[in-house]
Amino acid sequence: MSHAGGMTSARDETAAARTDGQAAPGVQAVQAGQSPLTGQTAQAGQADQPFTHLNTAGQARMVDVTEKQPTVRSATAAGFVFCGPLVVAALRDGTTPKGDVLAVARIAGIQGAKKCADLLPLAHVIGVHGAAVDLTIEDTGVRVAATIRTADRTGVEMEALTAVSIAALAVVDMVKGLDKSVSVGDIRLISKTGGKSGDWLRPSK
Repeated sequence: MSHAGGMTSARDETAAARTDGQAAPGVQAVQAGQSPLTGQTAQAGQADQPFTHLNTAGQARMVDVTEKQPTVRSATAAGFVFCGPLVVAALRDGTTPKGDVLAVARIAGIQGAKKCADLLPLAHVIGVHGAAVDLTIEDTGVRVAATIRTADRTGVEMEALTAVSIAALAVVDMVKGLDKSVSVGDIRLISKTGGKSGDWLRPSK
């Protein structure tokens, strides 16, 4: 139906679209047996796309874990802050200008684990139900380790890696006034438990 001046309203155009036999794109996908989240047919599954954060068109997406049941999972990660002799001596003597470096780094790491989904755009918002961050002074710097636990639908590997990264950066921030050459490295996943893929332990070198 046309209105005054020969103009056709948006409502009329919508009605025409509904009567011409064509459904909206999202409805068409569902009618074709495709997931509106993945764009895949029910039969296609994930076999043709090894990267679960990409759909079949190569577009980034958050993996849908709605149907999964929460289970107990954990992950441990580690890293190292490389420091010169001056910084190591100050850490051992407790004479760093900014105060207790290890205590600040430990809290920063725990906070980092809880902020993982804010930092990584495709990470799921999951419960961090347990977090332990340990820092050990060694002759060449500070070794950092973090273990994160949850009872949720997906693993906490990224939370553990984030905890280590943020803790290590906190150490750098606390000691950079003494030595700006400090650096962070060797950040890696050590082990994980639970989930569909089961337990995993990094092979020893």
